[in-house]
Amino acid sequence: MPVGTLGTVKGLFPDQLRAVGTQKLLANTYHLALRPGAEVVEELGGLHRFMDWDGPILTDSGGFQVFSLAGLRDIDDERVVFKSHIDGSILELTPARAIEIQQQLGADCIMCLDECPPADAPIEQIAEAVRRTTLWAQLCRDTQARDDQALFGIVQGGIDQSQREKSADKLVPLDFPGYAIGGLSVGESPTEMYRTLDHTTPHLPSEKPRYLMGVGRPEDLVESVLRGIDLFDCVMPTRNGRNATAFTSTGRVKMRNRKHMRDDAPLDPACECPACTRYCRGYLRHMFIAGEMLGPILLSLHNIAFYHRTMSDLRVAILEGRADSFRSECLAAWESE
Repeated sequence: MPVGTLGTVKGLFPDQLRAVGTQKLLANTYHLALRPGAEVVEELGGLHRFMDWDGPILTDSGGFQVFSLAGLRDIDDERVVFKSHIDGSILELTPARAIEIQQQLGADCIMCLDECPPADAPIEQIAEAVRRTTLWAQLCRDTQARDDQALFGIVQGGIDQSQREKSADKLVPLDFPGYAIGGLSVGESPTEMYRTLDHTTPHLPSEKPRYLMGVGRPEDLVESVLRGIDLFDCVMPTRNGRNATAFTSTGRVKMRNRKHMRDDAPLDPACECPACTRYCRGYLRHMFIAGEMLGPILLSLHNIAFYHRTMSDLRVAILEGRADSFRSECLAAWESE
């Protein structure tokens, strides 16, 4: 899911996203509650109409901001109180309020409020986050009033196997339509993340979607799908695109490098996006060197297309029984840069 935190995937029109394979977008409860406000979005027809997206939308609950804005919030069993990163105003999120905001926004998939601890948190803090996340999951389940929104429970526990198992085992009886794995890609190594997935996904229902939040690199997507994950979101494709880095079938390409100045080759011959079929590397580099807006737009679109193509190709490989060889081929190609 490309990330449209504030109701837009930066620099891209919805029809452009559709054209490169996007099916579903993500937006953020915390940020939209601050501006323009959930009431405004509701008054203007809900998030789909507001951002002109007729496909599914998932909204995060604000739980990630518990981690990313740790210096601007206070937390207890009742609520999280944020001091706005914009103007210092107060935003209070209780489990009930997080659900109410997401109901006003009108997303198709909504998330329980959770506590996401940092990767280096002591085990006592991780255990406390699991306890609180479980408590809040029940309160969110009790609050939900709309039957047209799929509420996902979120498994926490850091990289501690026993805490992950405990979190999953407490959430599964609540019978959520889907389950997310949070609290990864927050400072742990890829090996630690993969090991945590190996232990966690078997505790989640295989017939329901499993969503790994905030991940990640192309190799992380491949490794995680083969460990049972179905859904992903991450800012990496668009953030890297805006900063002149492209993901390609042969590895990452730094578009500002001087070696691309006179390069007439396409960015990625295996890609059919506008950046690759209409422009050469020399032109794309020129856009960034000259500070032109088109450069970040084209690379953002290309990176999203690359992520979607990778997932589509992996899906075919799984159906054809060659997932392991697909993984090996991808990792070898991406490491050859």
